Amino acid sequence: MKAFVIESGELKIRDMEEPKAGAGEVVVALRAAGLNRRDLGLVRRHGVKPEPLIIGSDGAGIIESVGAGVTGVSVGDEVIINPGLRWYNNSAAPPEEFDILGMPDHGTFAEKVVLSAEQVEKKPSYLSWEEAGSLALAALTGYRALFTKGELKKGDTVFIPGAGSGVATYLIQFAKNAGAKVIVTSRSEEKRERAKQVGADIAIDTASDWKQELAGETVDLVIDSVGRATFNRSLDVLKKGGRIVIFGATTEDNVDFNLRQFFYGQYQLFGSTMGSREELRAMLEHIEQHGTHSLVDKVFRLEEAQKAFDYLAEGRQFGKVVLRISE
Repeated sequence: MKAFVIESGELKIRDMEEPKAGAGEVVVALRAAGLNRRDLGLVRRHGVKPEPLIIGSDGAGIIESVGAGVTGVSVGDEVIINPGLRWYNNSAAPPEEFDILGMPDHGTFAEKVVLSAEQVEKKPSYLSWEEAGSLALAALTGYRALFTKGELKKGDTVFIPGAGSGVATYLIQFAKNAGAKVIVTSRSEEKRERAKQVGADIAIDTASDWKQELAGETVDLVIDSVGRATFNRSLDVLKKGGRIVIFGATTEDNVDFNLRQFFYGQYQLFGSTMGSREELRAMLEHIEQHGTHSLVDKVFRLEEAQKAFDYLAEGRQFGKVVLRISE
């Protein structure tokens, strides 16, 4: 089968042996697979090992075969893949055995993938393959950050720096579904307008004076994945006693901030990473209840995976970048 792999420090399309389902496993014939920013760093993490590794965390497809002892799913079922391995119940932090599909295990940028039957969920029927194949990692990340950690409720105002990422597009929709007010930022006027079309109430220029722009607004919750470039600016617009949830750092990891100002303001700071299977299932119920769609920015064929990577690295997308594996 065709697959997009890291081999000896390079990304390439190559033939790989077709997987077979062992006990408790299923083989999924993939229709689509979504890219995530995590994928961009895997070449560095994998190094120059000669053994090819199929990367990719998100995907959706049809169960082609099942191994011994598998119950609850059958050949022909349309499924999405849960990329979070071995994290079943909602907990304050993932268990030690938690990992993400696509390193060290073979991932989804291939015609087929084998994995535990516990890692598949029924595909929402109203989603296209491209929408379903790019859903789980980003939507689950946003759901946990917004509801489990951020405790968003109806009437809250949430502030989201950076409007164009896949997670941000879910955050906007989920928050609006919950009856919250949504404020986002972007340097791109086009992305600000698209964010409003998705449901953002206010979209401001990232380069503007946030305190001035948001004078009169009461921000209850900040969901930030940018890092050093936005952390202190986000604190400046967060109400006293407000909550800030961090799930990523696309700029520098290390942040300096004034501890005295922080504890006098009695802010609440939370870290968040992906989520449990319990939260994934709650997220799927949420999107089906509200008819929420993934926002797919651009679709590439599997053979064009390098072009898809380059496009994602440029950061021009609004929503998800997807590989179409098969029709």
